[in-house]
Amino acid sequence: MGSYIARRVLQGVFTLFLVFFLLHLLTTLAIQINGNPALAFFGDKIPSKSQLVEVEKRYHLDDPCFEQFGNPCVRPFLERLNGYAHGDFGSNLRGDQQITAMVATAAPNTLRLFAVVTVTWLIGGMLLGSLAARHRGRAPDYSIRFLSILIDAFPVFVMLLVYKYILAVPIERWMSRQTGEDSLATLMFKPSFDPDHPWATVIVPGVLLGITGSAAFIRLVRASQLETYNADHVRTARAKGLRETRVTLFHIVRNSSIPVVTAIGFVFADALAGAVITEGLMNIYGMGGLLWRSVRESEVSVVVGTVALLAVVVLTVNVLVDLAYAVLDPRIRYD
Repeated sequence: MGSYIARRVLQGVFTLFLVFFLLHLLTTLAIQINGNPALAFFGDKIPSKSQLVEVEKRYHLDDPCFEQFGNPCVRPFLERLNGYAHGDFGSNLRGDQQITAMVATAAPNTLRLFAVVTVTWLIGGMLLGSLAARHRGRAPDYSIRFLSILIDAFPVFVMLLVYKYILAVPIERWMSRQTGEDSLATLMFKPSFDPDHPWATVIVPGVLLGITGSAAFIRLVRASQLETYNADHVRTARAKGLRETRVTLFHIVRNSSIPVVTAIGFVFADALAGAVITEGLMNIYGMGGLLWRSVRESEVSVVVGTVALLAVVVLTVNVLVDLAYAVLDPRIRYD
């Protein structure tokens, strides 16, 4: 077990190194093609040479390699990697905020959104997937499979745009007349995020994001449970006279959960990618919203630092999922 854990952790560290290098390489190529990002610090003003040199030095853009197209800029990468190792992910262009502090401020809203997303795709995926598996080849199975394909056909940004610009305002006004302006039902359907009511205003965006992620989860649950339905231990449970509900919950769902657990890492990464769009469109100040605004404002250092932190989070979750799989499945070979 110890060697398996060490091997997975080392693989995660190596993958993280490759992600950091790819991120650095893409950023370097963007600078070499588009020009010096330090100019964005001054806006419409034309800086003097000394001012430009000072900003370049502050953000480690003074290396000549940034002017040589195709140069991977290894030395700046090693300096950045050293900063990451010491918890320094840089600061914004104005230099008045550390990226770690910005992410720490934004993270609670993303965690709220993720809580709603997780509950949505877990409940929806498990219930509908189990129902489809239980009624295989019948109307509920065909209906649920068609629904999952239909959900896949509508990306999350389409759902959010339709909700925000067509449905949210009429529903909010109707709810306000029925239940009052400060009721939970009214706040849930506000067309944008309200920092005074963070939980209420992330429910609908979180549900929509969770629905888009639940389509693949429904099919995965259905497939994994169908493999378990005719297993020996399930036939034995039925032969003992156990009720079908108990057989489903304790012998089918429980024993088909391992593939579902392994899918959590993929679903988490998809939800994180969807959170960038969701938080950007709904004006939610979370990690995705921070990344959205940083791209629009050409805050290169914030984009790089935020993506690097998100990469650490995603890879950590995937390593933990792999370790959980090893704990759940005793058949796995650790050595």
